[in-house]
Amino acid sequence: MKQQNDPILIAKKVLQQEAEAIQGVADGLGNTPDFALCIAAILSLRGRVVVTGIGKSAHIANKIVATLNSTGTPALFMHAADAIHGDLGMIQPEDFVIAISKSGDTPEIKVLVPLLKRKGVPLAALVSNADSYLAVQADYVLHAPVTREACPHNLAPTTSTTVALALGDALAVCLLESRAFSRQDFAQLHPGGTLGKELYLKVGDLSRQNQQPQVADDAPLKDIILEISGKRLGATAVLNAAGQLIGIITDGDLRRMLTTFEGRLDRVTARDILTPAPVTIDEDDFAVEALARMQARNITQLVVTNAERFSGFIHLHDLLREGLV
Repeated sequence: MKQQNDPILIAKKVLQQEAEAIQGVADGLGNTPDFALCIAAILSLRGRVVVTGIGKSAHIANKIVATLNSTGTPALFMHAADAIHGDLGMIQPEDFVIAISKSGDTPEIKVLVPLLKRKGVPLAALVSNADSYLAVQADYVLHAPVTREACPHNLAPTTSTTVALALGDALAVCLLESRAFSRQDFAQLHPGGTLGKELYLKVGDLSRQNQQPQVADDAPLKDIILEISGKRLGATAVLNAAGQLIGIITDGDLRRMLTTFEGRLDRVTARDILTPAPVTIDEDDFAVEALARMQARNITQLVVTNAERFSGFIHLHDLLREGLV
């Protein structure tokens, strides 16, 4: 029998409780127009969204700001305690403020709200208590009700912060879709790291750094070996007299040829051992697509084309070097 302090049971209970709380917020979204009105107000905004909070709510505010910025909505974080010691100056008349507080009645929030009202900026309250000081004073109420924290003492912010974070994500995604924010827009804001590379790095960006091993279809075996070993990509393209790609020869093809070819090796030409119709990829395709094709076919290189003409190779090592694997 499972013990009462079994970590798996405890973890499942926490996750289930937080999932139910998020579902409760989702079910209640249609009961008030404030969420949709808040989205409309932010979409018409000429300034920025300033998200504030204190304690654990401040950490959630920071994450929501990061998500908004990365999805096309300019945002700033303002700590509620620092706001009343000078940071209030970051708020401009065209901005929009979202204040996060479970109770809506913390001392710092009660000091901050009148100062925000004096500035005349729109204020949205992301609160659990819809009857709180913050909710009553706000122009929009983003209601995130939580009856109990996952903490067994009902003290540590757990369920409440999870619900606030989820509602913030919902806000950001609604804004993203309303702006028709595309993958290309996302890539422009995420140029660094693996995520950025997945969204903007093209095959040609990598293949152009490599040599372009190629032989004619009547090239002798010696020339084929020299081309493959000299260009160090483990393969060479085979082109006909018109410069069209007709096949590929890999170092594996050479090894197999030595055990299966009947006749004199000095008579072997590229057309005798090439693999026709090699797997190709256009240089304007994303590098992650090259990785997907390699993995699907269990190969380590692809022939790169430009308007169906041979333009080079992309190798698995290129993708490894960029951190895409």
